[in-house]
Amino acid sequence: MWKNRRVLVTGATGLLGGHLVEKLLEEGSEVTAIVRDFVPHSRYNLLPLPVNEVYGDIENFDYVSRTINEYQIQTVFHLAAQTQVRVANVNPLPTMRTNIMGTVNILEAARINKVNHVIVASIDKAYGASKVLPYDEGVPLRGSNPYDVSKSCADLLAQSYRKTYGMDIGITRCGNLFGPGDLNFDRLIPYTIRQLLEDEPVIIRSDGTMIRDYFYVKDAVHAYMCLAERVDHLHSSENYIYNFSYGQPMTVLQVVKFIAKLMGVEVLPRIQDQANNEIQEQHLDSSLAWNELKWEPIWTMGSALQQTIQWYKENL
Repeated sequence: MWKNRRVLVTGATGLLGGHLVEKLLEEGSEVTAIVRDFVPHSRYNLLPLPVNEVYGDIENFDYVSRTINEYQIQTVFHLAAQTQVRVANVNPLPTMRTNIMGTVNILEAARINKVNHVIVASIDKAYGASKVLPYDEGVPLRGSNPYDVSKSCADLLAQSYRKTYGMDIGITRCGNLFGPGDLNFDRLIPYTIRQLLEDEPVIIRSDGTMIRDYFYVKDAVHAYMCLAERVDHLHSSENYIYNFSYGQPMTVLQVVKFIAKLMGVEVLPRIQDQANNEIQEQHLDSSLAWNELKWEPIWTMGSALQQTIQWYKENL
């Protein structure tokens, strides 16, 4: 499917975007990337990637539509988003503009330019807090804090466009991504690795008991492409939304101790217990993807973390 296919990736300079662009190029695709900011040390910019770069903002509909039209895009991977809960809590308006209006612009531009396939990145946080765990794809979306609400809205917009206009849209819902090249040290895994490599204390903002799914970025790339390859064959089924995870939810403290064990060091985290407006427990049921898409992860949590740790040792 991917050889010579014209693919647009938004959010290419992010963790997932950089790995996805790299894989698409390996498969022979012609990739166009919408880039808002130059991120000099991102995986995307450090690798010699022959990509059509278009600088602009997905909040500008005319720019998005022109890009899709001029590069004759066949498949869109919409990954661009403001991803930080704390940033959204402090200043929600930019998050809403990017995550909601940016998604509207991508979907509408794809519709009027007759794009074949659109894959929209949702997330486990779109479900909001729930007493029923793990989440399956039928759990209603009930985000409450600004970031979660923005992702719930983007997810619902993608559903609306598929149902109203018959577009070939697939939606992915993953847990917290990690992997080589993640330079956002507000995230638990890169932060912990960096602190341990530099023999610095590991400070936990929460009480350490929050439970999350953690998902290796290379398995996420595999999942996104797997769904894109099948999205136009899903009309016989009502399922076009899929959770992807290892099914191994872990507390913050368990993740920190697991990383320390793999690195062969001792760790005694400092607990601040100051996290606000964050969901206590979230994890996903991925059985639908396993059964219907015949998707399964390539890496284990342990092997994925080992690869990630090695990358930071070599590149930090």
